[in-house]
Amino acid sequence: MQRGQRALAEIDGEAGAKVIAALADIAPDFATYLFEFPFGDIYSRPGLDFRAREIATIAALTALGNAAPQLKVHIEAGLNVGLSREEITEVIIQMAVYAGFPAALNGLFAAKEVFSHRTDEMDLPWQSGEPSS
Repeated sequence: MQRGQRALAEIDGEAGAKVIAALADIAPDFATYLFEFPFGDIYSRPGLDFRAREIATIAALTALGNAAPQLKVHIEAGLNVGLSREEITEVIIQMAVYAGFPAALNGLFAAKEVFSHRTDEMDLPWQSGEPSS
């Protein structure tokens, strides 16, 4: 349980905590499942780092085409774990090939909204596309 909470906090930051808190009065057990299984069991597995896992998650949520709220949370998470805006945009554009233009278009509008609410000061140093030193 603690492993999932730590991973959720590292990846999603405040957004993850808000989702868990929002479920507390309607489905507290579901809130527990939400961080225990995906973040405690899957995200914490060896083999891929959080950055690679967020690329896969952004691609999958874009391809679904009907998960804009979750996509926005994971676009934020992608920025939190070191993805640049350009990388996120390219992942979403790539989905036009496999999920169609409507899904990619919806994904790009979700990204645009997240980017517009996130100030440059919130971006991490390596997000400029420049290698970190």
